[in-house]
Amino acid sequence: MEKYQPYSFKAKIPAPPSGDWGVSPYILNFKQPAGTSRGVYSTRKVWYITYHPFQWQGGEIIIGECAPLPGLSCDDVPEYETVLKETCKKLNLTGTIDWTALRPYPSILFGFEMAFRYLEMNSYKLWDTPFSRGEKGIPINGLIWMGNKKFMLKQIDQKIDDGFRCLKLKIGSLDFEEELQIIKYIREIYQASCLEIRVDANGAFTPEEAPDKLERLAELDIHSIEQPIRAGQWDEMAKLVESSSLPIALDEELIGINDPAEKEKLFNHIRPQYIIIKPSLHGGFSGGYEWINKAGEWSASWWVTSALESNIGLNAIAQWCGTCETTLPQGLGTGKLFTNNIGMPLQMRGDLLWYIE
Repeated sequence: MEKYQPYSFKAKIPAPPSGDWGVSPYILNFKQPAGTSRGVYSTRKVWYITYHPFQWQGGEIIIGECAPLPGLSCDDVPEYETVLKETCKKLNLTGTIDWTALRPYPSILFGFEMAFRYLEMNSYKLWDTPFSRGEKGIPINGLIWMGNKKFMLKQIDQKIDDGFRCLKLKIGSLDFEEELQIIKYIREIYQASCLEIRVDANGAFTPEEAPDKLERLAELDIHSIEQPIRAGQWDEMAKLVESSSLPIALDEELIGINDPAEKEKLFNHIRPQYIIIKPSLHGGFSGGYEWINKAGEWSASWWVTSALESNIGLNAIAQWCGTCETTLPQGLGTGKLFTNNIGMPLQMRGDLLWYIE
């Protein structure tokens, strides 16, 4: 597997006072309530990084997005906005950022990496790839939101009609037997060779019940399960990885593991088959490359997932994903979640996300 080099920035930051870095909070409104393992979202707060007098394509100045997830991100802390504003203040005064000091704030790291890349390229095309040139789409999984059985079945039918060949089902909110029935409904129509099914438990199972539930899911030709037990139980997770016939993907387990040495310890202890990389939660492009390189050393596979960002963040994640060597369906959003999203040239065609100007 290709070894990715640490991300380096070539953008020349103008010396003060020729430019002004700023930050603006923004509330995104969901088209319909979004059920997650952390509750139901109707709105989503993000912070946009701006730079004056930088402009392109009609005068847009939003070039970065900082989007910690409430109750999930390790940097969902009371002092978040203060740290973000202080980082902008220092950048205005000195033209520098202390990247190491920002490791505990992965979504801030991602926001500024994104902003610097926009400055460097002077375009929404952050890298020159088949994706950014509109020659190739990125396959993504169809996400089935949590809800009652009727709501989930309706989503499943719609995603399949839309052409998705990989579905990701959130499980753990309904009765387990009812969730098995939903998956059996899919498998009665579509075999694994035609439709891949991933499930995400978001840590809903206890270590005691997890082995039996994983085996019952494996009988339905499930591709993998994300985070079957809650994060932080390394010994129990390692036992599941070793004994289960259903491959395990680590998701929440990676959150807050920001030091390269700790990443090595995690892989050495658990040895997962898959990891889920979320740039907003794992330190942006640089943090993502660290996880990808570590996965390669341990013969693990991975895919990239967005985390309810607006189109500013989604575009950056998709552009970065287009630079990585992977053929697995990714967990990227569709850009259709919010009523007041920011316009970007992203389009869904079947189960492929395209960048079309």
